[in-house]
Amino acid sequence: MEAKATAKYVRISPRKVRQVVNLIRGKKISDAYAILQFTPNRSTDDVAKVLKSAVANAEHNNDMDVDDLIITRIYVDQGPTLKRIKPRAMGRADQIRKRTSHITVVVGDKKED
Repeated sequence: MEAKATAKYVRISPRKVRQVVNLIRGKKISDAYAILQFTPNRSTDDVAKVLKSAVANAEHNNDMDVDDLIITRIYVDQGPTLKRIKPRAMGRADQIRKRTSHITVVVGDKKED
């Protein structure tokens, strides 16, 4: 059984969030929290928040044991890009792209082979 949580329109570039997400993919929940706590990256707060929500969904909605959960799937999709303009010399303008992310976490029971 699986439980899922999603955070949409997070104001961090997907490329930067994927660096953190790749560290915790397939790990136990307790190990993932420890990795996130000591990773010096701004996106760890958002990833931890979504992970906490997925664990709460598993515990509350599906009556799953938190100690047996692992991260079965975790991925980051690109959201809409906010476009801004930066004035430059001689009347020119550069485009600034403020990228957003959609973070999805799916937790499930350990697979015993």
